[in-house]
Amino acid sequence: MTDQHLPRVLAVIPARGGSKGLPGKNLRPMWGLPLIAHSMRAAGLTTEVTRCVVTTDSAEIAEVVRAHGGDAPFLRPPELASDDTPMAPVVRHALEWVERDEGHTYDAVLLLDPTSPARVPSQLAEAVGRLATTPSLDGVISVSEPTFNPVWVGVRPDESRDGALSRFFEAGTGVTRRQDVGRFLRINGNFYLWRADFVRRLESSWFDEGTHEGLEIPEAQAFSIDDEYEFRLIEALIGAGLITLPWLDVPAPGSPTEDPR
Repeated sequence: MTDQHLPRVLAVIPARGGSKGLPGKNLRPMWGLPLIAHSMRAAGLTTEVTRCVVTTDSAEIAEVVRAHGGDAPFLRPPELASDDTPMAPVVRHALEWVERDEGHTYDAVLLLDPTSPARVPSQLAEAVGRLATTPSLDGVISVSEPTFNPVWVGVRPDESRDGALSRFFEAGTGVTRRQDVGRFLRINGNFYLWRADFVRRLESSWFDEGTHEGLEIPEAQAFSIDDEYEFRLIEALIGAGLITLPWLDVPAPGSPTEDPR
């Protein structure tokens, strides 16, 4: 993958049928679209994406994906659809299936989790550009600065002190002002972009097995939906205009509107 040609980028959206935290969340309506469709729309508006596929073990999810113009060309085998299945073999399976289907190889794989719908296509495009022009990188990953710094406020019960609180991070010892703590960035799961050859050899931990650069996005975009609270929170942020999804026509805050669901 070099800057001498347009890279072929495969976007992969993983969507298992089962969800314990929020059952049926991938198909649950959010501002007029099933949750998974927001990731499909983001990929569709990113011109750098060559093809976008959904990998699922659910015929129902596949049917909804196709009804909304998406591509669900296969059902994921059961051995890659359990609660404890790592993401590495799931992404590799999708890449290998598509490459066999098309008879062409890809340069990069863009992982878009449907539970993180607040994406900006221009940021995805920027990630592709960074990867294409930096040969030393295996991937570009979204990061953000949380609203609190855990080095400053992180604590844990200390069993050796009868449960009294101790600092979680030694680096916070002696710090008395938030301003004196260095910036803390977190991997937020909004997107993961990897070289295809890295995906092919990846065993389990992408962070430990490769060299990655972080592309910083606003923390407001960094929500990952695991429960009812988080689902309703991101709906409210969109409605308040604090998150803008370019594929939605959301009324300005305060204007009269009907419930989009």
